[in-house]
Amino acid sequence: MSDTCGADDVLVRGIAWGGGLRAIAARTTRLVGELQRRHGTYPTATAALGRTATAVAMMGAMLKGEDKLTVQVKGDGPLGRIVVDANAKGEVRGYVDNPHVDLPPNEQGKLDVAGAVGRNGFLYVVKDLGLKEPYRGSVPLVSGELGEDFTYYFASSEQTPSAVGLGVLVDTDGGVRQAGGFILQLMPGVEEQAIDRLERRLKEMPQLTSLLDRGETPEEILRYLADEDVQILERMPVAFKCNCSRERVERTLVSMGERELRALIEEDGRAEVTCHFCNSAYAFDRSELAKLLEQAKAT
Repeated sequence: MSDTCGADDVLVRGIAWGGGLRAIAARTTRLVGELQRRHGTYPTATAALGRTATAVAMMGAMLKGEDKLTVQVKGDGPLGRIVVDANAKGEVRGYVDNPHVDLPPNEQGKLDVAGAVGRNGFLYVVKDLGLKEPYRGSVPLVSGELGEDFTYYFASSEQTPSAVGLGVLVDTDGGVRQAGGFILQLMPGVEEQAIDRLERRLKEMPQLTSLLDRGETPEEILRYLADEDVQILERMPVAFKCNCSRERVERTLVSMGERELRALIEEDGRAEVTCHFCNSAYAFDRSELAKLLEQAKAT
């Protein structure tokens, strides 16, 4: 069986080259394993959802306080949409429209994430920063492999030259063996030599999941990429967390209004609502729906 119960998931943030390089790396094996378990994703879907969840977890770490963000990847492949939420506390949840997608390996013998996601479509980012209107950004997909797509998002939508690496290693039993990623961002004024050095390091770097599989920590991965010159500023846990609850579902049902609730009672006599993000199901019998109908009348 896959070992998803080893070291806890962790995310580190740091700077290098006197502040010229902003660096984030994360191990997300348990998070991706939990998503796989809850949604029953097949290997290719697991890799696509896991890569997206890892990227969004790291983007969440760039936020502050109660800020949060939602990322949607909408390609023309069989997966449909990938949707992931994260916040500044390292809490992540997500789902994919069609979890039972598993394609033959690609030409490199790896999971065909691009084939599952599709190479045509868009990556959408919505950030709730506590302002009147949320920040919205979108870019067309450039490869469907996701690492390159997030790299393009940062360069195009946020005007920040970046390198994004994402990896999910799925075991033969379909479980998650390793998952993680990094985001490196160049700040204004970085010397050309430093950029060349980083590009060389990225080309020479072994597969990310191989490094994680041999026990390398996120800190060690950042030090490898930045030639040891990394100052770690923060270390935080990353974990799956869904904020759905029975009370939230009740409020949603009440908000449907009298007519819809009455139809539910008369036609079905019950209701079951399943959360997209965590697959938790909330069941309501006739008497419970009747109470909610009274609430709807009162409002």
